[in-house]
Amino acid sequence: MRVTFGVKTTPMHVDYADILRVWQEADGIPQIEDAWLWDHVLPLAGPRNGPIYEGWTLLSALAAQTNRLRFGLLVTSNRIRQPAVLGKMASTLDVISQGRLIMGIGVGGTHQPSGSGGIAGENPAIAEYAAYGLSLVPPAEGIARLAETVTILKRMWTKEVFDFDGRHYSLSGTRNEPKPVQRPGPPILIGGWGTRTLRLVAEHADIWNIPGPPHNSVEHLAERARILDAHCADLGRDPHEITRSVQTIVSFDDTPAAVTTVLDLIDAGFGHIVLSLRPGYPKGAAHRLADEIIDPVRACLG
Repeated sequence: MRVTFGVKTTPMHVDYADILRVWQEADGIPQIEDAWLWDHVLPLAGPRNGPIYEGWTLLSALAAQTNRLRFGLLVTSNRIRQPAVLGKMASTLDVISQGRLIMGIGVGGTHQPSGSGGIAGENPAIAEYAAYGLSLVPPAEGIARLAETVTILKRMWTKEVFDFDGRHYSLSGTRNEPKPVQRPGPPILIGGWGTRTLRLVAEHADIWNIPGPPHNSVEHLAERARILDAHCADLGRDPHEITRSVQTIVSFDDTPAAVTTVLDLIDAGFGHIVLSLRPGYPKGAAHRLADEIIDPVRACLG
């Protein structure tokens, strides 16, 4: 299994200049292959009045100022943008970046009980969506909408013109030019952990991403991976066609512990490791990830 590494800069409680600094530094470090943001409009931790940047706007700015890194959002909320608009945005960004976009997407805000996904406390999407005039939907509806969105994205990237008549979205005479540089389109990464979402991963995704430690244990991730395997078997799809991606929050206060966690994740079958930095990035953060975590992990793997 080929193991690759990415960096995630959560764009809350930090300055734009600090995010740009990390991305441009990582762009020159071959051990780091990709870089990621998220898709929220209010801070999920810390002061509620702190700064936070819109994901796709920020992604475009960073893409234009890097040359090598692949990039995306972990993950785009399917509840914020209409599918065809999102498809146009993704096509434009793939052209701007000369084919470096990974289309990360997830269900987005749904009605969830407190503590879902390993995140303590009330569902943060409740306040976030209320503040921005967005609506939460039941999980089953959110998954059905995501399935339609993925179908629309693929058609926008490959069809000259098409109509779409789904339960949740309808399109007529849709055209999308220019097409993405990547053919048949950017790789589709679906993030999530629910059993029905994993069915969607097995049906449509090139990459599956799930939050790892400290939010979810390695044992829980391995159990979710077995569910994905079962869906693939049911659909007749080779599970090795889907890259297994995990994001884990790391601390420079204890990088040996981070190395141990990453090795455990790799042992559990995850071949793409996204090292998520806590807000407040120290100078040389990307180099420290490479020197103190990625290189020691690779040394242990031989």
